[in-house]
Amino acid sequence: MQTVDAAGLEIGDDRPPRIMGVLNVSKESPYAPSVFDDPGEAAEHVDAALVGEGADIVDVGLESANKRFEVLSAEQELDRLDTAVEAIESVSGDAVFSIETRYHEVADEALSRGFDMVNDICGFADPEMPTVCEDHDAAVVKMASPPDLERPGAVEEVDDIYDALARNGFTDKTVVDPAFGGWSEAKTLEDDRETFRRLREFRGYGRPILVSINRKNFLREVAGRETEAALPVSLAATSMAVERGAHVVRTHDVAETRDAALVGREFARRRTRDADSDSSPDRLSVEELDVTTPREAERHLDRLGVDAPASVAEESVVRVFELDGLSDGDVRTLAAAAGDAGATLARGATAPAAAGHDVLLFGTPRALREAATVAEGGSEALRSALNSVTRKVF
Repeated sequence: MQTVDAAGLEIGDDRPPRIMGVLNVSKESPYAPSVFDDPGEAAEHVDAALVGEGADIVDVGLESANKRFEVLSAEQELDRLDTAVEAIESVSGDAVFSIETRYHEVADEALSRGFDMVNDICGFADPEMPTVCEDHDAAVVKMASPPDLERPGAVEEVDDIYDALARNGFTDKTVVDPAFGGWSEAKTLEDDRETFRRLREFRGYGRPILVSINRKNFLREVAGRETEAALPVSLAATSMAVERGAHVVRTHDVAETRDAALVGREFARRRTRDADSDSSPDRLSVEELDVTTPREAERHLDRLGVDAPASVAEESVVRVFELDGLSDGDVRTLAAAAGDAGATLARGATAPAAAGHDVLLFGTPRALREAATVAEGGSEALRSALNSVTRKVF
């Protein structure tokens, strides 16, 4: 996993989860507590409620990205930049300042006037954006979006998010954002939940991940909460996101989100990482990848340009199933099938005469499917049980 240096703030594995607080100088923004059009008041808010509460990054928005509002031009965003610049110049606390924009002209001007990084909500739909960020040696968040400056985040299929992030490439300091939220009419709340379930896949690019999930509808619906009461579901999801590999959490609720992110990091699985201390191109490094599904393994194979059969990814994970109530004949049939397929069957203690046997079946997705095929001659109960197993391996 690449570590990104954002004006001295390191973002990546083996670094604390970074908290991005939100400041809007856009009157259209639907979240009133983050909106300020007076630079002095904005600076006070940043010092007290963002940096003072633990924000590492302050993301400043010049316009609302909500699809209900008309998109501002680059010139209109530039007209609002003075307020943002005056605000960050008045902040006394220490933070990295990010400008949220879709235009390279705005990013260039903001970086020239004191901003440290860019949050590109259109994911390099402006093809000059990567060059501007590289010229300023600035970190940039790239949100998954179609190649359209007027449709930020409007990727309508979960399977298309990964490819959207790759469009127009990456800079050496790119952080990826899979674009949670209702950016298009076609995107459903279940799409967002599926994206969250598959969050580890986005580690396949080997770049830090940002998530913006604070009080989002796909979480609120789970608990039946309105926006004002949705902080608890946001915090639960924050811990899960960090445990699954997210590195930056964008939020309006800085202090609470920071605590939730630290809990997620504390209980994340410890993965082996080791590297030579020097930074030479031929240095040796070892990193244990966080792979829990064959699809996640496929992402890493793609990143390295490995032309491998699907079976390689399927061998990357092991599933374990407990089957209860098997007859003596079922156990013998399954044991033979598992042995032939490369799976493992572990039998429990001898069951009472009237009860069936309990077993644990271990294997890769490929091995489990092959075992089910070999055991097709078993009883109807065994075939039904193995059908349940094969439906759950992917």
